[in-house]
Amino acid sequence: MTGSSILVIDDDDIVRDSIAAYLQGSGFKTLEAANGQQGLQIFRDSAPDLILCDLRMPVMDGLTMLTQVRQEASDIPFIVVSGAGVMTDVVEALHLGASDFMVKPIVDLEVLEYAINRALEKAQLLMENKRYRASLEEAINSLKSSLTLLQEDQKAGRQVQMNMLPKAPLEYQGFKVDHNIIPSLYLSGDFVDYFALNDHSFAFYLADVSGHGASSAFVTVLLKHMSINLLQDYHSNGGKARVKPSHVLNHINRSLLKTGLGKHVTVFGGVVNTRDQTLTYSFGGHFPLPVIAQGDSVHFLEGKGLPVGLFEDAVYEDAIIDLPRQFSLTILSDGILEVLPQKSLQEKEDCLLSVIQEGPTTIEALTEKLGLNAIEETPDDIAMLILARN
Repeated sequence: MTGSSILVIDDDDIVRDSIAAYLQGSGFKTLEAANGQQGLQIFRDSAPDLILCDLRMPVMDGLTMLTQVRQEASDIPFIVVSGAGVMTDVVEALHLGASDFMVKPIVDLEVLEYAINRALEKAQLLMENKRYRASLEEAINSLKSSLTLLQEDQKAGRQVQMNMLPKAPLEYQGFKVDHNIIPSLYLSGDFVDYFALNDHSFAFYLADVSGHGASSAFVTVLLKHMSINLLQDYHSNGGKARVKPSHVLNHINRSLLKTGLGKHVTVFGGVVNTRDQTLTYSFGGHFPLPVIAQGDSVHFLEGKGLPVGLFEDAVYEDAIIDLPRQFSLTILSDGILEVLPQKSLQEKEDCLLSVIQEGPTTIEALTEKLGLNAIEETPDDIAMLILARN
């Protein structure tokens, strides 16, 4: 990542100077040290974005420095450089929290540059996730203190709901996810969320709580709380396991049944893997079916599943599809069926396919195409979510 500062630590002046010169030529800023002790001081004084450190050095070796750096800054990327004969040190360095390792001699400095960029990108993603978790924790603390106001003051409740929703569209490696919710009352029982999981995948879902008003809106608070806890558990376990939407629906199903609120939810949830270019999704009684469009081809996404929070023995399954280079996936809550002018369900579904075939890949365009801007009052909440890559 051009402009980042790299601290290069190596007791071999020629090796150190050649690496620093190459990195400077690639647009990085460099700092240099001849041993771990000097490097530790520069690290404290200058706060580099990444440390590249030899393991075998006089005065203070790389392992000792890595241990000290991890005590003071757990998030900074730290790449170790080791001779081929001391791989046990590399294993120990990785155990202590090194981001990556390189084996001497480094013949191709482009490989080193790639490793540095990868470590910087991962560190940036972890920092963004950390800030996101902090904002989620802040939001849930705000929600806990506002539950009484939610019952007494619908304006306060509406503000709480708005704070739970994504603040902006998610743009992730060429994909974009955006949404809109049109409540039938001041409080909505429809809910959407989307967020990055790791450096190659993100998740999204649209949920429709049974009923209307404050009681249904309260369940959206529970849904947000559950997703926060699941996301925190995922990251605390390293964030490496593949997330299965069906497992999430099973967890929400059990949790809702335990509350005894008598509320259930229809959900469609998915995870996009940008490495595999796949979408893994699961249905929890969601209707109408999501619509996937690619060029002139427009069709409903296949799948089925029981509503969430209604049956103890409900089983949810995952489906996986390959994602084309250009497509849109449009997900709507069943409130849309209440405002379409057609009489039969088949006619309403045909209308949705026809509208989406005309190419509205943004929330604004879809809202206009469906004529929702002209509707002053809806009989049911309407939630829209579009996943697209153009």
